[in-house]
Amino acid sequence: MNRLSDTMSQNLNLLSVVIPARDEAGCITATLESIRQNLTPEAIPYEVIVVDDGSQDDTAAIVREYASRHDSVKIVFNHERHGYGLAVRAGIEESTGDAIVVMMADGSDDAADIVKYAAKLKEGFDCVFGSRFVKGSKVVDYPLPKLALNRFANLFIRLLFRIGYNDITNAFKCYRKEVVRGLQPLISPHFNLTVEMPLKAIVRGYSYAVVPIGWHNRKAGASKLRIKEMGSRYLFIVLYLWLEKHLARGDYHREIYSAGADAAQLPHV
Repeated sequence: MNRLSDTMSQNLNLLSVVIPARDEAGCITATLESIRQNLTPEAIPYEVIVVDDGSQDDTAAIVREYASRHDSVKIVFNHERHGYGLAVRAGIEESTGDAIVVMMADGSDDAADIVKYAAKLKEGFDCVFGSRFVKGSKVVDYPLPKLALNRFANLFIRLLFRIGYNDITNAFKCYRKEVVRGLQPLISPHFNLTVEMPLKAIVRGYSYAVVPIGWHNRKAGASKLRIKEMGSRYLFIVLYLWLEKHLARGDYHREIYSAGADAAQLPHV
């Protein structure tokens, strides 16, 4: 049974937004501006960590210039083996906030939804998961073949793990720093990290809220996700966590709970 933790503060002193970026020169400034324009009026203290994952364009130079004018933004470099998951993990290591939001660089995620995430954290939830497929969400220009694959993959995960949450594969999620520590070791080097982190949080007993979010297809650049390359990697991490759920006998399950939130595994919209 998932419950809210006594040990996790409901205060949010600093929110870390981690953005992996590879050849996103056409998008990254708009993404950073959207974060600033949405979080600043709400007085949400934040830092943005852009992780350049081997860009061959002007992404790094653009972020450096932006960071010179906005001290809430910094850039770090993934100089080792490249991959979405490795870049996110590098950003997490550099983060100093009480909670971490993982966000795409291409502008497909709506920065206004970060405000919703922060509000749910202040209610005491350990994690906040966005869904593009619940009442109140908005999806614009999702390519039909990818949409069909997305819905099939999420249905498979829901049935396998018997959960109500219907957008596991979406990257745009929020975790308290204590939760990220509890998810270690993170092993996914690629986009399968988008599945590993939320499923681990659920399997290991952390509470979560689900909120409707907006999504629209990128306006510049090209997607780095290659479905044919990722299918087996997604399946591996799903089965890995299914085995943990059924065979690990709670070895990795969080231990400290408090009263309330008995239905924390169900969607909270």
